[in-house]
Amino acid sequence: MLVLAFDTATPAVTAALHDGERVLAEHTTIDARRHGELLVPTIERVVGEAGAALRDVTAIVAGSGPGPYTGLRVGLMTAQGLATALGVPAYGLCTLDAVAYAGGLTEPFLVATDARRKEVFWARYADLRTRRDGPFVDRPADVPVEGLPVVGAGAALYPDILGKSDAPPYPYAGALAALAAERLAEGTPLDPARPIYLRRPDAVVPGAPKRVTA
Repeated sequence: MLVLAFDTATPAVTAALHDGERVLAEHTTIDARRHGELLVPTIERVVGEAGAALRDVTAIVAGSGPGPYTGLRVGLMTAQGLATALGVPAYGLCTLDAVAYAGGLTEPFLVATDARRKEVFWARYADLRTRRDGPFVDRPADVPVEGLPVVGAGAALYPDILGKSDAPPYPYAGALAALAAERLAEGTPLDPARPIYLRRPDAVVPGAPKRVTA
C-alpha cells in the first residue's frame, strides 16, 4: 500500500505519502491564495523525499471539505486527474475528520474550522476516529459546544466562544493519509473524491444587462 494524500480545503496546502504503517514524507505550506500553484510541487516534493515515484502510488486521498469553493476544487480535481492517469482509485475524506484524527482525543469533542463570513464549519466526534454529527456551518455562537473540547482553527479564531485548544489547527496530510490507510486496511469503504459543499459559491452567473435607454 502506498497512499498519497493531500488537502486544500483550508489555508494549509498539505500532502503526505503513507505506506500503510507510517508517514514516509509530509510537507505543508500555509497560504490561502496559492492552492493551485503550490499543490503539484508539494506532491512532487513528498514523493521525491520518500524515494518513491508516482507510478508506485496505489491510492489517492483528497480532503473533501467542507471548505472554500475554489481551494477545495484544486485538491479534488488534482486527485481525479492523477487517479485517471495512474489507473488507481481516488477517494475523498472529510477534512474535519483529519483534524479530529490529528487531535488525538479519545473522549467526545468538536472540530471547528474557519468558514469565513464570521462562520465556522463544525462536526461532533465520539473520539478521534468517529464522527457523530455534521459537518455543519454556523456562526460560532450557534455551535452547541455544551462544555466539550473544540479543536481546529475555529477554536483559535473564536477562543472566547469555542474555548482555547492546543491541537493542530489544520488538516495536515499526514493525519489524512494515516486515517485513510487505517480504513483501507480494515476494508472500510471510503467516499469518492467529491466535494462537501455546505453553501453556494460566491461566484454567480451574471444576469441580463440593464437597459440604459427608454
